[in-house]
Amino acid sequence: MFDAAARKLIDPPLNAVGCRVAAFGVTANQVTLLGLGLGLMAAAMIWSGAPLIALVPLLLSRLADGLDGAVARASHATDFGGYLDIASDFLFYGAVPLAFVLLDPTTNGMAGAFLLASFYFNGTTFLGYAILAEKRGMETSAQGSKSLYFSNGLLEGAETIGFFVLLCLLPVYFAPLAWIFGALCYATATLRILAARQIFKD
Repeated sequence: MFDAAARKLIDPPLNAVGCRVAAFGVTANQVTLLGLGLGLMAAAMIWSGAPLIALVPLLLSRLADGLDGAVARASHATDFGGYLDIASDFLFYGAVPLAFVLLDPTTNGMAGAFLLASFYFNGTTFLGYAILAEKRGMETSAQGSKSLYFSNGLLEGAETIGFFVLLCLLPVYFAPLAWIFGALCYATATLRILAARQIFKD
């Protein structure tokens, strides 16, 4: 919901840094993998019982996630780069809730399963929408230049990162927060399906 507005603020400085990073010969895929590594490190730290400290690699990983696109635009964007980026994002988004479940399976297990299922459903509607949009030649630049069509929704990347930060700050409230956010993910996916019904109907 806030991604398009956030992009207007973060893209100019990211693009400037991306140009400098690309000038050193660093590739966008390397930045993507660095971001994934930091994200998985954050998940491991949450699992080990240090969610507050995990905020550092978690936020750095999201910085890298934004920077890889800037590096690609400053050097050479590829379809595989976009594919690697979205695959890395989905792994990161699943790893963080899983880490909280592993941290306390008894308290967080059911809510975590509900949340992960909502991510699975929401991600499916997102990627399915992108495939059909590509098939029809649809384009969008509301969230910056992307390899995939990014359909907007009630919950997007900015809201998810804010949710993860809140979980790290208030880990004892994981279960109620997961139930709420998961329900909103289901609502987002359902609204996307309703929109697709109108746009992609023959």
